[in-house]
Amino acid sequence: VQLQASGGGSVQTGGSLRLSCAASGSIFRVNDMGWYRQAPGKQRELVATGPSDAYTNYADSVKGRFTLSRDNAKNTVYLQMNSLKPEDTAVYYCYAGVTILTSDQLHELDVWGQGTLVTVFS
Repeated sequence: VQLQASGGGSVQTGGSLRLSCAASGSIFRVNDMGWYRQAPGKQRELVATGPSDAYTNYADSVKGRFTLSRDNAKNTVYLQMNSLKPEDTAVYYCYAGVTILTSDQLHELDVWGQGTLVTVFS
């Protein structure tokens, strides 16, 4: 199972970016999918994740500015980031909790993407 993330870049304060992440491979079921981020010198933190649009958990710092959406048919999530601030600068990592079927048994995996850099300058 692999996650392919895209959409990072540099933007001025108040601008917008959209991140995409597609899961591929022999996936039986995607249980959870979303984004984490890690700023320089800080621990990785949750940005937005959840099993569905109705059950998405957002970090307090991004509520009202970021929106996580899904295309379940494509196992893809999008993170629309509006009103970006310099403190949003970080490497953003796509995450997926998936179930795979191997040898007639179901296994759960946590999968991480390669990270995409978002830089917000003032």
